[in-house]
Amino acid sequence: MVYKKDLDLQKEWVELLYKLKELTGKRPADLNAVLFLVGVQELGLGARSFSKEEKQDILHIAICKVLSLAGYYELEGHDEDGWPHWKLIKKLPRFDLMEQEKLLKIQILEYFREEIGW
Repeated sequence: MVYKKDLDLQKEWVELLYKLKELTGKRPADLNAVLFLVGVQELGLGARSFSKEEKQDILHIAICKVLSLAGYYELEGHDEDGWPHWKLIKKLPRFDLMEQEKLLKIQILEYFREEIGW
């Protein structure tokens, strides 16, 4: 979806945060919290305690998944523990931090529309 205004993106983002609050009982604090939820969903092992390294890996899973919807990554498969592995198939554009955040938010919204049906 093309956003004519950043306000449209912000409005959809806030709506997503409220939907996630209804689902989880807690409003995600920031972009990383939403990415963590996506990563846990994609990992498919359910809610449990994760080590610091696993949390970083979960964020990586989420980023790869949402960017795969824009053709940047492709799922290679899962390892013996069920963790997905991705490969970069299209070079990511050089963005500043704000542009990176905007791209991720757009792709996260796409994920929830396409994969979750919101």
